[in-house]
Amino acid sequence: MKEYINLEPETWALYEKILPDLQNVFAKIEEICELNTAKVLQAFWLNHVSEAHFSQTTGYGYDDIGRDTIEKVYATIFKTEDALVRTQFVSGSHALAKTLFGLLRPNDLLLSISGTPYDTLHEVIGIEENPSSLKSFGISYAEIPLKNDDFDDEKILEFIRNHQVKLIEIQRSRGYSSRKSLSIQKCERIIKKIKEVDSNILIMVDNCYCEFVSDKEPSEVGADVVVGSLIKNLGGGLAPNGGYVVGKKELIKLVAESLTLPGEGKEVGPSLGINRQFLEGLFLAPQVVSSALKTSILASALLKELGYIVDPEPLENRVDIVQTIAFGNPADLISYCEGIQSGSPIDSFVKPIPVDMPGYKDPVIMAAGAFIQGSSIELSCDGPLREPYMAYQQGGITYESGKIGVLKAVNEIIKKRKEEVHE
Repeated sequence: MKEYINLEPETWALYEKILPDLQNVFAKIEEICELNTAKVLQAFWLNHVSEAHFSQTTGYGYDDIGRDTIEKVYATIFKTEDALVRTQFVSGSHALAKTLFGLLRPNDLLLSISGTPYDTLHEVIGIEENPSSLKSFGISYAEIPLKNDDFDDEKILEFIRNHQVKLIEIQRSRGYSSRKSLSIQKCERIIKKIKEVDSNILIMVDNCYCEFVSDKEPSEVGADVVVGSLIKNLGGGLAPNGGYVVGKKELIKLVAESLTLPGEGKEVGPSLGINRQFLEGLFLAPQVVSSALKTSILASALLKELGYIVDPEPLENRVDIVQTIAFGNPADLISYCEGIQSGSPIDSFVKPIPVDMPGYKDPVIMAAGAFIQGSSIELSCDGPLREPYMAYQQGGITYESGKIGVLKAVNEIIKKRKEEVHE
């Protein structure tokens, strides 16, 4: 590798120092990868996936056997009654928004029990004013913050006893926050308690960044609806766009009618030649998620050694593919993102700069030399320019390429430190 990658001697020495300590945690990730690969293969077998399902439809998309079979495969993997897997979802946030609009009605109450949701949902909900928000349709919103990076069981149960809650939203991944992501075990515990108080409350889980990281998904521990993006984990780096919603049949029907139109729902929506990428990406997804996790763990170990605050820690159990690094200053955050960009296969020569972006309050720097725009299963790193100047790294379709990208990013930090010493 040294023949092709020009790094400082200190970077190579640091890599060789930390690598032996990571082998046991890598082995555990490979075990989960094997389990989820078997789960995917079984779903393909049970639903008789064939080359015929690579076919496409246009226009209305009636009788798209490939699209319908993909949705059966997803329902099998998530152990749900039904699924909606569509190229018409432009992002995970779009899939979440259509799910909320599909399941909520005027005078309903939406409760988030994982604190404030990700920035891009603020205008959807009405946390920030927007005439197209849920709030503008008379849907109320409340939230309960996490307590010590876990659900505040006491406050949640007290709230649902005293309020008529229609839907509870759980965001498993941290978003642009410093809190920890939420494990399946924590979700299972609180879902069980909520259902014991009121079994009619709908529980929706934002599963973005979390799929195939663990041996179970939220739908296996009581969630009514689970939502995610296909340019993250389950697209395997091949899906060019799209999102999924899985859950109870009557709920998927409502979400489908929110996405398309009442009375037609799942029956319309052309696949436009995307079926093969959806299937092949899903087939590869367990291995790709494994590579992304190893890449994150490597970054965590290297940057901890350099003195930065990292979360999760290198040997810590992981819930999603996101790695955070608190740099404490904007210069190091920018340098690291520049290094990630320089190690990317696409646009490696481009220098990322912080800019204002729709849906975000602060300027954001984004490094992503990806084959698919916005794909965060490919190696990427971004962060808002605000205290504590935290980078959010995710992805790595192959561990080998992810490793090189991380080493180049760490190298930028080491070079910067050497230059400061010489000055």
